[in-house]
Amino acid sequence: MTNVLVLGAAGHIATFARKDLLANSDVHIIDYLRRAHRLKVADSNRESVIEGDSTDQPTLVRALKNVDVVYANLAGSNIEQQARSIVSAMNQQQVKRLIWISTLGIYDEVPGEFGKWNHSMLDGGYLQTYGVAAKVIESSNLDYTIIRPAWLTNKDEVDYELTQKGEPFKGTEVSRKSIGVLVSRLIQDPSTHIKESLGVNKPNTDGDKPAWY
Repeated sequence: MTNVLVLGAAGHIATFARKDLLANSDVHIIDYLRRAHRLKVADSNRESVIEGDSTDQPTLVRALKNVDVVYANLAGSNIEQQARSIVSAMNQQQVKRLIWISTLGIYDEVPGEFGKWNHSMLDGGYLQTYGVAAKVIESSNLDYTIIRPAWLTNKDEVDYELTQKGEPFKGTEVSRKSIGVLVSRLIQDPSTHIKESLGVNKPNTDGDKPAWY
């Protein structure tokens, strides 16, 4: 049985990923979050909860014991510090597989007017800090997959396509459910997309900005 540590387990995308894993695999989920009361365990036989911060190195190292895959669904101005803490803790426990949620635009890969709009919305710290965090992951010896979602919607759908680092980003939006299911599929088949950075969008959503703006 695969053991997956979910960092930021109460997040919307993580909730979709956990739900899909419980429905479609026998994976055991270790939910890790700062405020454990925020999370409702769906299956106590398949899920356990650890309260902790991703920069709390001793707690994180203990949580990584016997873990096969780490899925990091994190945010915050200290995202670089979180990335460094996770890489260090994983190395200490000799855990190799990491799935890391980032954002579109960290490589200046979003073309055209949408790229300019994305910069205008996310410059001033957000893109820069997430870009530096991604470099921390990419320069590690981990078997990582970085996921760069388009602007997120709450649509009840699974519909996405992928682009690779070095390719122009496609589309303007994607559902949180789509990202959660993609994460679940990577956890269920962890040999796929190793050392890749994936842009993720809903097909045929090209435009100068997301449709709701």
